[in-house]
Amino acid sequence: MLNYLGQFDFTGMLSCFIVLFAVIDAIGSTPIIISIRNEGRHIASGKATIIAAAILVLFLVGGEWVLQLFQVDVKSFAVGGAIILFLLSLEMILDVVIFKNNGPIKSATLVPLVFPLLAGAASFTTLLSLRAEYSMINILIGLALNMVWVYVVLKTTEKAQRLFTESFIYIMRKFFGLILLAISIRLFASNLVPLLENIQQ
Repeated sequence: MLNYLGQFDFTGMLSCFIVLFAVIDAIGSTPIIISIRNEGRHIASGKATIIAAAILVLFLVGGEWVLQLFQVDVKSFAVGGAIILFLLSLEMILDVVIFKNNGPIKSATLVPLVFPLLAGAASFTTLLSLRAEYSMINILIGLALNMVWVYVVLKTTEKAQRLFTESFIYIMRKFFGLILLAISIRLFASNLVPLLENIQQ
């Protein structure tokens, strides 16, 4: 077990934390969270954090095996996730509803908060990339610290909702919609070319 976790290294742990902090981008999701709550849809902060953490840890440990089981490589998975992020960004920018919640689950805790915002394709592919460079223990600690930050952000959005005006929230939603759009395009482009090259070989 100790050999599997590897050796703790503060610099490595800090690097993992910073990379995951940028990818998960809990602060960037704040306008989406506020918007969801304004629609009257419930978000359970603790539950969302625990589920997101569990999904990310499971994918960190067995992600490659799961993808291989379904004969899906990481690049194909990243391209599919990029499309989902792209559609979500269009919702924010164009004020349209693409992800309609017609199912029995009315809570927004799972969709779209946990997936694809907190535990999405970008997070999954990042975790797989980190495994090639850092010890498992450093990645796990970096991920755990990020989940603590996610919980803090989810809880404080309720206060932020009272502090900020509707106009400010609307503008922030548009801005972060553009950021999410850019991330989705970068994720799509960086994985599509290698994917096509592998198919042609």
